[in-house]
Amino acid sequence: MYTGSMVAMVTPMQPDGSVEQEALSRLVEFHIEQGTDAIVAVGTTGESATLSHVEHCQVVSDVVELVAGRVPVIAGTGANATSEAIELTACAKEGGADACLLVTPYYNKPTQEGLYRHYTAIADAVDIPQILYNVPGRTACDMLADTVIRLSSHRNIAGIKEATGDIERIHALVAATPDDFAILSGEDWLACETMLAGGQGVISVTANVAPALMREMCDAALAGEAERARLLDARLQPLHKALFFESNPIPAKWAVAQLGLIGPAIRLPLTPLSPSLHGGVREAMAAAGL
Repeated sequence: MYTGSMVAMVTPMQPDGSVEQEALSRLVEFHIEQGTDAIVAVGTTGESATLSHVEHCQVVSDVVELVAGRVPVIAGTGANATSEAIELTACAKEGGADACLLVTPYYNKPTQEGLYRHYTAIADAVDIPQILYNVPGRTACDMLADTVIRLSSHRNIAGIKEATGDIERIHALVAATPDDFAILSGEDWLACETMLAGGQGVISVTANVAPALMREMCDAALAGEAERARLLDARLQPLHKALFFESNPIPAKWAVAQLGLIGPAIRLPLTPLSPSLHGGVREAMAAAGL
């Protein structure tokens, strides 16, 4: 279930900030047609931080209904309060999600023991596969390899989205976690090398914009075709960089809007992509064959 190109899908919105249902349906069909291996609904790229609990749970159940079992649906359910993360995870299970993705608590800066207890409490409370998410650049909290290794033996903890950008961390996790524990890249620019090092896939921002090429690169890397995977990845590297010209998902939503799949709306405190950056993102899209 947790292999290949998994899109951290943006959440389409109306100009007033409400979720745009028709565009949500278009996005789901687009990703299935383009070969995306799994859809992550309402992750941090999906603006989970600014959706209400009601909206959050509704988007998850809507995506599950739209996907109709054709690919796995992973729901973003992380929070900086353990009780809130449990509530969101339970809601995702009720909504039919296949698994959940839980970012480390942000701002709190818990200790490693606090992280271990946080994730253990969620995994004990809700019987659904759960993927840890470590992205210290956004959360000011780094879940160290030893803590991940401790958690990897829990029956409901199925893998990690690792976004430190440290390939040595990837090697350490591949070597020390169970074979059925998925090591997923949370950095698009490092995804190819993560898979060549023994990882299983990527939860990707870039797949919002170039899903077919991301899937092709992942397939090659997972097959051990290093030369071909790196050639495909070279076409994607400008896009990996451009989609972080401003805070994610600002450039990604702008780029998906250029493909005609969604409107340009984004929720405050995020704002639309600065006009001075439009040309750079377009150039990166062109380099990826879009």
